[in-house]
Amino acid sequence: MSAAPLSSRHRTAFVTGASTGLGRAFADMLLREGLEVWGTARDPARLAPRERFHPVALELADGPAAERVFLDADRAAGGFDLVINNAGFGAFGGFAETDFALWQRQYEIMLLNTARLSQAALRGMLARRHGALVNISSLAAEYPMPFQSVYNSVKAGLSALNESLMFETEGTGVVVIDFRPGDYRTDFEGSVIRPEKLAGAKQERVWAAFHRLMESGPEPAHAAAALRRALLRGRSGTVRTGRRFQAMIAPFLARLGSLALRRRVIARYFDL
Repeated sequence: MSAAPLSSRHRTAFVTGASTGLGRAFADMLLREGLEVWGTARDPARLAPRERFHPVALELADGPAAERVFLDADRAAGGFDLVINNAGFGAFGGFAETDFALWQRQYEIMLLNTARLSQAALRGMLARRHGALVNISSLAAEYPMPFQSVYNSVKAGLSALNESLMFETEGTGVVVIDFRPGDYRTDFEGSVIRPEKLAGAKQERVWAAFHRLMESGPEPAHAAAALRRALLRGRSGTVRTGRRFQAMIAPFLARLGSLALRRRVIARYFDL
């Protein structure tokens, strides 16, 4: 792998959800590597000022407006070499008992409008025959989390989109990375939308396990280092990252284990 910084491959980057968690870690890593970074948040006041960092207000719930914001930033940057679609949110609760408006919002923001930004980014990259598109999926695409049904299906859909785009961009000079993080020590679980009172002991056990796993996961810088290595390889592919079990053993079970075994692993993992 090249020892050169990422700035030897990419000049400009666009990162959604850059105010906290993995998005903040990605932006920090890219800045250290010498890139000019445009980072987004719904409230740009939450974006810490840094050299070569350009704060962008972006509301991903409004797809057409989000695309206009992206294209304006793309023109200001002279074309983005790297786009990381990271923004999103979690929602916890029984699928049947939760107002469908919440599930619809999650689909629109995290799948439909992320795909919209991916298309806008790819058009420019393909025209320039250079660039890298990174869509942040999740290991939940392979190991669904109980009581987060729509999050799981959104991430599975995003991974399927990424796989499709890898075929479409082969030989074009454009790289597509399907980045699947597991548990990381971020504020993600603190921002998950959930009922004030969970519906029964099963939901309470799952939520307690989810909270415990997130708190004990690696720091976000670990994920940023994994993404840096993938970008330096300069080729499309899937990156699984997280604690050792998630990054190494879980993918092996996903490839070679039965669905019944996978379900038993999930049940054990979440104290069911």
